[in-house]
Amino acid sequence: MAHSEDLGVARTVHLPQGVIAYRERGDGPPVLFVHGLLVNADLWRHVVPAVANAGYRCLAPDWPLGSHEHPMNPRADLSPPALAALVADFLAALDLTDVTVVANDTGGALVQIMMARHPERIGRVVLTDCDSLERFFPPLFAYLPVLARLPGSGWLIAQFLRPRMLRRLPFAFGLLSKAPIPAEVMDSYLRPARRHAGVRRDLRRFLTGVHCRHTLAAAESFPSFDRPVLLAWAEDDRLFPLSLAHRLAALLPHARLAPVADSRTFMPEDQPAALADLIAAFAQTPAPEHR
Repeated sequence: MAHSEDLGVARTVHLPQGVIAYRERGDGPPVLFVHGLLVNADLWRHVVPAVANAGYRCLAPDWPLGSHEHPMNPRADLSPPALAALVADFLAALDLTDVTVVANDTGGALVQIMMARHPERIGRVVLTDCDSLERFFPPLFAYLPVLARLPGSGWLIAQFLRPRMLRRLPFAFGLLSKAPIPAEVMDSYLRPARRHAGVRRDLRRFLTGVHCRHTLAAAESFPSFDRPVLLAWAEDDRLFPLSLAHRLAALLPHARLAPVADSRTFMPEDQPAALADLIAAFAQTPAPEHR
């Protein structure tokens, strides 16, 4: 599966759950990117170059959320807590510490669970508009975990999104970005689920485990989370309103809110330069000396 060359060199890492493909660009302190449902590392194609050029080692994996290259092992647990553990396992496999973790959309829910359960290698966190608290998923997408329980639903989801005219519907990708996502990028997101039964299996396995109890449980630990957190949040998001970011900021003792104008959920699409500047500056924030 072709990705933007701007993401850097293609690599893979073998984890107990399966093979994770990722792109790497730059040298310096590590910055890990965590995308959401039915997208892949191409989401960060306009963000990674600027962050790498600012002096950071950027790693942008394809997480097993329905647009990944390599199906996971058939018996792999792909529930939200298990995928949060997989992100932590990725950092451990590459022996990365003091990592700046950047997350968007569904990836933000996984990182919040990771913050609660596996914080050891995290240095700081950047959460852009993402599933949080009782919004996992937001109401418009609450149908997905229900649909995923039906036999053949993975194939149905993949085929429904095949016509390009349907992708801009509100209950598809329509509310995620202000401008349409380029067709070749959307194809990179949606082609794996159409072609590979294993990818569809992984997608269903994740979707059936989605529930707000996971994000609400993670939030209970936030008052004791001692790492810096930047909430880079779109002012115009219609799925994850700015009020949600204010609530997260009130729970996290070392959080700072940075509203971003003229963007919706996919800030890496709508305002990549602004997001890259925020990440590069925030990644200089010292992590606490003790754990």
